[in-house]
Amino acid sequence: MQRLRVRYAKRGRLRFTSHRDISRAVERAVRRAGIPVAYSAGFSPHPKISYAGAAPTGVASEAEYLEIGVTTPCEPERIRGDLDGSLPPGLDVLDVVEAGPGGLAERLEASEWEVRLPGADPELAGVAVEKFLSAGAVEVERLTKKGPRRFDAREAVLRLAVSEGTGRTAAQVPGQSCVILRMVVRHMTPAVRPDDVLAGLRLVADFAPPVPPEVTRLAQGPLDVGTGALADPFDLDRETTRGGEAGPVGEHVAG
Repeated sequence: MQRLRVRYAKRGRLRFTSHRDISRAVERAVRRAGIPVAYSAGFSPHPKISYAGAAPTGVASEAEYLEIGVTTPCEPERIRGDLDGSLPPGLDVLDVVEAGPGGLAERLEASEWEVRLPGADPELAGVAVEKFLSAGAVEVERLTKKGPRRFDAREAVLRLAVSEGTGRTAAQVPGQSCVILRMVVRHMTPAVRPDDVLAGLRLVADFAPPVPPEVTRLAQGPLDVGTGALADPFDLDRETTRGGEAGPVGEHVAG
């Protein structure tokens, strides 16, 4: 069985789609595209499609990942086009590679996020970011399926910077400022999400955006702890497919 790894984007209104609905949409698209997907054995066979590091509902993403098992060898670029054409607009297939050795999930060590805050004060945001970064720990609370849980939101944040945006967002009015937070967050248990970081900014500096934030995951992948940069998790697969050993991993510069 050949395994194909897929990077796809979740854009626009599709960011409000649940992971279960995205899974159903992918399964339908695989059938429509005629991809020879493999099925599990047993009384209730299901397509061998697995997901890694899915973004929360309500969050856009340029770096979602899944893996498909197929019964006959397929050309990755053809699968990219066929699958992209069978998915609804807003779920866009960006890259497909043949899987190399090792698991995909283990390579997704951190995420880079962009958080747009229309109407927020850039000066207050900068002060809040400085206080957050200088704190030894920032305990926040999130409601989980098992009830409220407290954890440190500071430890996972490797990089956090603020700038003032000029682009128009869905919640922005003409002439209104838009603060942009860029952060690199290590994947930990429990996962620290951008809303946890915003909760931390509120705790350390009473900074709260006037409207709900617009969050986009820009990248996720292997982490260079020294620089805070993320690499493309498909680089090792491409090197293996070409028959060579993986060289230095290309960087996706964060911040």
